[in-house]
Amino acid sequence: MRAIQIAELEGPQAAKVVEIDEPTAGDGEVVVDVHAAGVAFPDALQSRGLYQYKPAMPYTPGAEIAGVVRSAPDDAHVQPGDRVAGLTMLCGAMAEVVALQPERLFKLPDSVSFEAGAGLLFNDLTVHFALRTRGRLRDGETVLVHGAAGGIGTSTLRLAGPFGASRVIAVVSSEDKADIARRAGATDVVLAYGFKDAVKTLTDGRGVDIVVDPVGGDRFTDSLRSLAPGGRLLVVGFTGGEIPTIKVNRLLLNNVDAVGVGWGAWTLSHPGYLQEQWAELGPMLASGAVPPPEPVVYPLEQAAEAIASLEDRTAKGKIVVALR
Repeated sequence: MRAIQIAELEGPQAAKVVEIDEPTAGDGEVVVDVHAAGVAFPDALQSRGLYQYKPAMPYTPGAEIAGVVRSAPDDAHVQPGDRVAGLTMLCGAMAEVVALQPERLFKLPDSVSFEAGAGLLFNDLTVHFALRTRGRLRDGETVLVHGAAGGIGTSTLRLAGPFGASRVIAVVSSEDKADIARRAGATDVVLAYGFKDAVKTLTDGRGVDIVVDPVGGDRFTDSLRSLAPGGRLLVVGFTGGEIPTIKVNRLLLNNVDAVGVGWGAWTLSHPGYLQEQWAELGPMLASGAVPPPEPVVYPLEQAAEAIASLEDRTAKGKIVVALR
């Protein structure tokens, strides 16, 4: 089968198309013919050896897939012929065939394409965890999201309203990304430079209830200052490169929270949580209450460019690689 492999930690350009053996199903595993694979920021970090998880070399990147079940145990909740989305979690997705445990597979609604299906799990389940479990989003609250034209950003814009937010403010780095944020569901869009003052104006000085921050860096303190009393700043990642520090007296001033959002670690310590998430999100996608993502799709031969678009921050929305 065709797959992407990275044999040297030289960055995204090291991703090459190779021919390797198909996997054989292990105990209880489901074999899936992959149509598309998602691309996420950890793929770029892994390609340089900068991510906390370091797979054995050579490795196949990618954490999420969409495709059709080829074979499955009789007692699995998915069966041959089912359209599915699935999680390899940290690597292995960019291959024409994968074998996964059933709990990492989810039936894909017929209304959701394989490309969209490959682009929704990693981000949507992270944002579901952020807003529902860690952020305690309540109906009528206001959500602000940084990096709003990226994968986590557009996912937040798609989900926050259906989850109960009355207003979703997108923070983007440039004017050309504003339209992406609006199409994804933003009610307001502001530029990163000076966002604190813009948010103050938009909210009549009150601030926002939740900040979703996958960027980090020097905007972190102004994010805390942008919170309303009792607000929550959700720390999702650090695509800006710098891990910020916090003076905890700032938490006292307005009774605000800085909340870690480590979705992957949570799923490892909470068996069954992934399927609990899909039990809510899947029907919302099937009914149209939550629109599917509209990813940018690269052919497999351009996987290196797809990964690089996340590293150089030119990616607009979710990035997906097509395998069939």
